[in-house]
Amino acid sequence: MGMVFQSTLSAGGIPVVVSEMTQVESVCVGLWFPVGSRHEAARLSGALHFIEHLFFKGTKRRTARQISEAVEGVGGYLNAFTSEEMTCYHAAAPASRLALLFDVLLDMVDGSLFAPEEVERERGVILEEIKMYDDQPSQLVQERLNALLWPGSALGRPITGTRASVSRLSRADLVGCRERYCAPSRMTVTVAGRTTLPEVLSHLGRRKGGGAAARFSLPASALFKPGGKAEAMASRVSALEKGIEQTHIALGFRGGSRHDPSRYAAKMLSVIVGENMSSRLFQRIRERHGLAYSIASQISYYHDTGSFSVLAGVENEKTERALGLILQTLAEIVAKPPSAAELRRARDYVVGQTYMGLESTSNQMMWAGEGMIGYGKVLTPREVEARIAAVTREEVQQVAASLFVPRNLAIASVGPGVTKEALAKLAASVPSR
Repeated sequence: MGMVFQSTLSAGGIPVVVSEMTQVESVCVGLWFPVGSRHEAARLSGALHFIEHLFFKGTKRRTARQISEAVEGVGGYLNAFTSEEMTCYHAAAPASRLALLFDVLLDMVDGSLFAPEEVERERGVILEEIKMYDDQPSQLVQERLNALLWPGSALGRPITGTRASVSRLSRADLVGCRERYCAPSRMTVTVAGRTTLPEVLSHLGRRKGGGAAARFSLPASALFKPGGKAEAMASRVSALEKGIEQTHIALGFRGGSRHDPSRYAAKMLSVIVGENMSSRLFQRIRERHGLAYSIASQISYYHDTGSFSVLAGVENEKTERALGLILQTLAEIVAKPPSAAELRRARDYVVGQTYMGLESTSNQMMWAGEGMIGYGKVLTPREVEARIAAVTREEVQQVAASLFVPRNLAIASVGPGVTKEALAKLAASVPSR
């Protein structure tokens, strides 16, 4: 696929990346900020997610309804997300409506009012969102795993904040966070679709930017530092008993950051272990033993750390058996590297998924934005393909051996199928290396 990401600065100094997709009839725009929940002090937990909501609740020029009607009225969509390390406001529409997308998105960033009545109304909405997640055991177990993996860190707190933290955030807190973290001068713009770089630049004009790509960064005091009493194994297992039909389990191992040279080998490891139907965990836990409908592994990368995790919903009475089989599967790839055929399938899977995914304007916009915030540049799919192709069987085994050790491990469960004591016993069975 001959996609080209063109990077430049606008006349006013805003970093801009454009992917011209002449084969489509739409365009997708993203406004990115290098901030996320990791920037929040504990007392402000959930503030940036709250701000994300408020950007949709009215500006000097538009009411909340007029914001959504402007984009949806031409067949488009408008959305946003806040993650641990970045925030994005994005919209898509027919390519002829690019000017409208910029007008609405920039109006939201520049002119949101944070009207007191909207702050209070949206506080109620977010509290209901938190309750919704608390009622989803697959979501809740992930949040509880994060708290175990990153004790004492913002990474261990929900992006939404908690009911307590959201309830106490004041309008002044939110305005202060917005001015500090979401200033338009910190913005990066990524666009993909039927457009051109000159057309995109014309919509930004001389609007003032930061003059360089605003990458994610943290002060040294905010970087995650493992160690201390919080790292005792007893504090890294958690069992929440709930009267539900399945027990949801999450095993996590702390690992390397997004800058770690072994991250491509770690991705191959995750695919081989549990990212698709032909993976080892899916075949063993679901196909062979029938213990779960859903089981998968995933990799999460951050600026200074990362994790490898396995999540599953299993039959209550067989939770411990399922956990034992999962740990056995992980131990096997430490003891013996994957076969050449397994590694080839994993490579081809990731490459194929990457190129198919990048056929959409929204995914190309996201690819560019995540690259700019995370690395200060956009890696092309060809570059990523080359790095994946260079991964060896031995490198996959080595990264497994470095990950799957007791000092990295945390286990959480939600449901009636296992106790904290049983989880601690299973965790203790993982050999040190």
